[in-house]
Amino acid sequence: MHAWSVLAWISVSVFFALSLWFSATAVAPDLAEIWGLSPAFEGLLSSAVPIGFVVGTFISAYYGLSDRLNVRIIFSWCAFSGALINLGLLVTESPYIALALRVLTGITLAGVYPTSVKLVAQWFPQKRGLAIGIVIGALTLGSAFPHLINALVAGVSWEVVILISSILAFLAAAMMWFMVKDPAAAAAGNEPFSFKRLALVFRNRPVMLANYGYFGHMWELYAMWTWLPLFLSTSFLAHNPDSSPLLGVFVGFVAIGVAGVIGSIAGGLFAEKYGRARATIVAMAGSGLCAVLIGFSFGQPIWLTTLLAVFWGVFVIADSAQFSAAVSEFAEASYVGTALTFQMCVGFLITIGSIQFIPFASQLIDWHFTFSLLAIGPLLGIIAMVRFRSFESMNVSSNEENKLDA
Repeated sequence: MHAWSVLAWISVSVFFALSLWFSATAVAPDLAEIWGLSPAFEGLLSSAVPIGFVVGTFISAYYGLSDRLNVRIIFSWCAFSGALINLGLLVTESPYIALALRVLTGITLAGVYPTSVKLVAQWFPQKRGLAIGIVIGALTLGSAFPHLINALVAGVSWEVVILISSILAFLAAAMMWFMVKDPAAAAAGNEPFSFKRLALVFRNRPVMLANYGYFGHMWELYAMWTWLPLFLSTSFLAHNPDSSPLLGVFVGFVAIGVAGVIGSIAGGLFAEKYGRARATIVAMAGSGLCAVLIGFSFGQPIWLTTLLAVFWGVFVIADSAQFSAAVSEFAEASYVGTALTFQMCVGFLITIGSIQFIPFASQLIDWHFTFSLLAIGPLLGIIAMVRFRSFESMNVSSNEENKLDA
């Protein structure tokens, strides 16, 4: 099976499965009205999936599951389980059960995102940054897709969004099981559990620098994805009280999903030509600048706020794949799955804090300055990736010498 065909199937599977992530967030206002949720509980509902994801990735990294088991099979079962759990929202009448279901959904997605990245890394020893970038683009589009559904089916019950996202996740499980083949590298597995895998991750300097860059990136990313549609709707209404609240939701989908796909692919192409460190530094500089500037567009003409949101959507995700690609290149094959899972575990733990932080900050300092606080992450990430550049340069030089020797 050709590698690019496999990539297409993996990307579609990721797109479909990740629609579970924001399925409840997209309809949170409806759930809040039905159940009488407080703003704090509504925010907790938005953070439930990242909380579950952190739990799932911690367990996976601790036991090295993605290095011991077949990652394609893990993906299939987790996508299938996530779809079933998501359907539970249709029958529960308790917000506390709904919260538990969202946490469980996050746990299942811990078997989807990291495994898909490792699978792509196995299929693409070359052009890995571009290939992972395409998968991250699919993840971005899938994460934003519930917002599009919510905007397009205005007036239709919130259950439709939940049902569609579950159906897509079922399809993702089927495609990964039946249409995607295992690469030759997947033959190794079922190794005994060892704590040494995590210890090796901590001792690998370039891997940890890439992780530090990723952690700064994640402080910004999911807080932006979660709250941008609300910011846009509020800003558009402040400028024109007669505008539809769903306009902000639709523009949010464009900025997160469509612009995100463009940014992911462009970031992959840039990294293949100029290096991963430079690509991440440029992307974080651009996203940090947008985080600062977009607040000043609050209540201003809709076209201006939309333009800044789209630019932010491009830059905020353009670097994401390159952190994973860097880890997959500098980590040994025996623990690359554990290294990727650990990276995502800590990264998403950070997002829980930033997601909860934004609504409180917006009440204290209003929307004009709230998003600028997210720029702290990219700034720290840039510092880490500047240090990572020396390791990348040595790695490139070593590869060139090996080619000459060959």
